[in-house]
Order: sequence, then C-alpha cells, then structure tokens
Amino acid sequence: MIMECARNLILASGEESVSMSEIAKRTELSKATLYLYFPSKDELLNDICEESANAFIEYVKPRLEEGITGLEALKRYWIAYLEVFGQGDEMLILFNLRRFLFPSLPLSPNTENNHSTAVRYTYMLFMLIKELIDQGISEGLFDTDTDSDVVARTIISLFSYIVENAVKLPKNVRTLQAVIEEIRNVFQIILRGIAREGIDRSVFDLPMEMPVQFTK
Repeated sequence: MIMECARNLILASGEESVSMSEIAKRTELSKATLYLYFPSKDELLNDICEESANAFIEYVKPRLEEGITGLEALKRYWIAYLEVFGQGDEMLILFNLRRFLFPSLPLSPNTENNHSTAVRYTYMLFMLIKELIDQGISEGLFDTDTDSDVVARTIISLFSYIVENAVKLPKNVRTLQAVIEEIRNVFQIILRGIAREGIDRSVFDLPMEMPVQFTK
C-alpha cells in the first residue's frame, strides 16, 4: 500500500515532490508507523526501483536461452520489454527513479563499494545489453570496432532521457504508446548504426506490439 501510494505520487508530481509526510497522510498512517516500514524516503524509492528492475530481469533472462542468435536475443529482449513495461507506467517510474537515486549511472555503472540493491539491478540491466551487443559482434552482426560498453551506456542514457522528459509532461497529454515508440526508434537507430557493412538494416525492425506467436 505504501509503495503503491508512492508510485502514484511520483507519476502525479515527480519523485522530488514525494514526501514521507504526504505518503503518511494518503495512506492514513502515522509518520512513526510509516518509518517502521521504510526508515527514509530514499529507502522507499530504492525498494520501488529494485522491485521494477528485478521483475524485468527475472522475466527476460529465461527468454534468452543458449543457442539463439544475438539478433534473436535482442528482439526477445525488446519483446520482453514490451510485455513488462508496455502495459502501464512502471517504466516511467523505474527510469526516473534510477536517475534520481543514482545520477552517475550509466556513465559510471560500477557496483564496487555500493550496497544498494537497486544499483546492482541497474548494473545488471547494463551488463545484459552489453552481453547481447558482444554476442552480435562475435557473430558478425555488428562492426568489429563496436565498443559494447559505450553502446550499452548510450542505450540506457537515451532511454532514461526519453522517460525523464515524458514524466515532465502533464499526465493528460502523456501517452505510454508514444514513449514506447520513441524508445523503439532510438533502439533501432543505434542497432542499425553499429551494424556491419552489408547487413540488411531492416533486420533490426522492432515491433510495437508483442507477436502473438511469442509465447516463451
């Protein structure tokens, strides 16, 4: 109940405007009771971020089984993204909280000496994209000069930028479909940009909706 209330406040007015006092008021809890569950606002937001990132990682990893090509893995990654984040506002919350709590990510995606679970999950998202790009390089899909580290950072940075701007829009004019389409376009442009010479760029076309036959 507390986390759901915080999510609604984030979507309504942004994470910086969320206060423990307002959450206590909306949930009809005393501040003392609220602090029993979450000792600070940062811990509450961290748990929300962790829950969203963990849900995606646990969902997508089984779909990237050994034996599929890098291109197929990237498309399954995108389809999993649609399935997890394409039906509600959880994506807007996750990326905005990541920026708010850990502004150095992904420019400095290092978990050393950082015990925050949300940071570790954000780093796992970064590493997952990097590994898929590396697989594409090894299979001849992407240019051999491609720096997968830079590409993964760029993808997460641009995704975060798109979501950050979307959250600033009034809720009545903000549409999740438009956000998803913008993210898809950026993803496609980056993949086409690092493709090896001679590769048909149309193979990087990504769907806006989850294919009916994709059941695994």
